[in-house]
Amino acid sequence: MDRNSVSWAGAMPAVTTPFTSDGRVDHKAFQANIDRLIGLGATGVVAVGCTGEFWALSHDERKALYKSAVETVAGRGTTIVGTGCVGPDDTIEMAKAAEKAGADGVLILPPYFVKLSDDEIFAHYVDVNAAIGLPIMVYNIPGNAVNAVSPALASRLAELSNVVAIKESSGDWNNYYATALAVKDRLRVFCGPSSVFGVPAVGLGADGTVDCFPNVWAGCIDLFAVTKQGRASEAAELQAMGRKLTDLFTSEGRTLYPATKAAMDMLGFAGGGRPRTPLRPLAGPPLEGLKKGLVSLGLM
Repeated sequence: MDRNSVSWAGAMPAVTTPFTSDGRVDHKAFQANIDRLIGLGATGVVAVGCTGEFWALSHDERKALYKSAVETVAGRGTTIVGTGCVGPDDTIEMAKAAEKAGADGVLILPPYFVKLSDDEIFAHYVDVNAAIGLPIMVYNIPGNAVNAVSPALASRLAELSNVVAIKESSGDWNNYYATALAVKDRLRVFCGPSSVFGVPAVGLGADGTVDCFPNVWAGCIDLFAVTKQGRASEAAELQAMGRKLTDLFTSEGRTLYPATKAAMDMLGFAGGGRPRTPLRPLAGPPLEGLKKGLVSLGLM
């Protein structure tokens, strides 16, 4: 397999995982959010990733969400699900469950928490690659995983038989740019923080975007197509809004995932609610500041 083995492209939102009042996964709200996003023009979804709080889910919960995502997309786009775990055995187990559920591909980040060498990270992907049948989207998010996929390592991973794409979410433009140059002829390259530099990434040839902001703002879906169509002034406006939202969601005591869910609640979108611990729901001044910010940006 390589980039030509799949047709993955466009804006594929990273969807939240909502929970009921008693803490169980809320599949109804999860599916309603996916349905809404597909209706807004998303070309697919990425479920059970960082935005989906994968680290707070049991294996059985993750497997059930794979099935829910596939059933909801129902062939209207691409369904990619997060199967990354610290060890290869668990990662393989989750990837096989994703294949059984009918997912189009799996999102796999490097083993997290323990600091690894590039050779150790590569060996992890080698083990997983050899044991599964689904196409793999490598996930570079060192701010969460600790371990980074450098451009050089991405180039090595591109040679593995099932690796067809990379989601570059380092948040570092120079790393994104170098990675794209290193692998774009072999892998589909997706920009993670499209709210921050999606326009230049798409201008450089990004195949798509994967971002949490479509959960609250349809402009993050539009950004890809507007840029591809050369509508420069509209693209610049969307990028400016994305940057303002990023700043709002990550300042004054707010962190990204609880702020995303809180904003979804304020806007009346399914899929918000309480995050799972150790994350905590926004309250007090951070929550009030989020509401004021959404109002000032014209989203409420």
